[in-house]
Amino acid sequence: MFDSSTLLVFVAAAAALLITPGPAVLYIVTRSIDQGRMAGIASVLGISVGTLFHVFAAALGLSAILVSSALAFDLVKYLGAAYLIYLGVRKLTSKSTEFLPATVEKQRLSRIFRQGVVVNILNPKVALFFFAFLPQFVNPARGSVALQMLLLGLLLVSMGLFSDGMYALLAGTAGNWLKTNRHFLRAQKYITGTIYIGLGLTAALAGTHRSQ
Repeated sequence: MFDSSTLLVFVAAAAALLITPGPAVLYIVTRSIDQGRMAGIASVLGISVGTLFHVFAAALGLSAILVSSALAFDLVKYLGAAYLIYLGVRKLTSKSTEFLPATVEKQRLSRIFRQGVVVNILNPKVALFFFAFLPQFVNPARGSVALQMLLLGLLLVSMGLFSDGMYALLAGTAGNWLKTNRHFLRAQKYITGTIYIGLGLTAALAGTHRSQ
């Protein structure tokens, strides 16, 4: 269903995005520092379950778009590429302080898990990201769009569980530095912004060749 080159590019792009700390990772780090590693793991699991909701929504929604119009599907892909570039530009021009995690009150692990699920489900930015990111690696000529989206989404979530889990486990020793170091926050901004822009440009330039 996926050719090896497309899958390798997807894994590399997903890995680059996942290992770059963002607000969700900083939130996980904060939970781990305040309540220990188990709290961090609970928040990771909650966020991942919430992400699965967006994976299924994107798979079903984009599959329906393809059924209605192949041209509309291509339009979604190019709009998605443009959105990724926009995210990158906004990240580069934002203030570093926006990534500072807020202090959170101590809660039970079950509540931390549920909170992660709800927060991610209700986050429209996550939905927009999946509609922008996953279609860049889908080829309608290679089978069901919905199945391709689901498989890519599940792969992304699995990779996220591993990377976020590592942050949760390491937060006890490095979390305080990650949370307060200004140099780290500035570097995170530039790295993330560049990755978004690079991914968007690559998708926009390669989209024509994939559709032929």
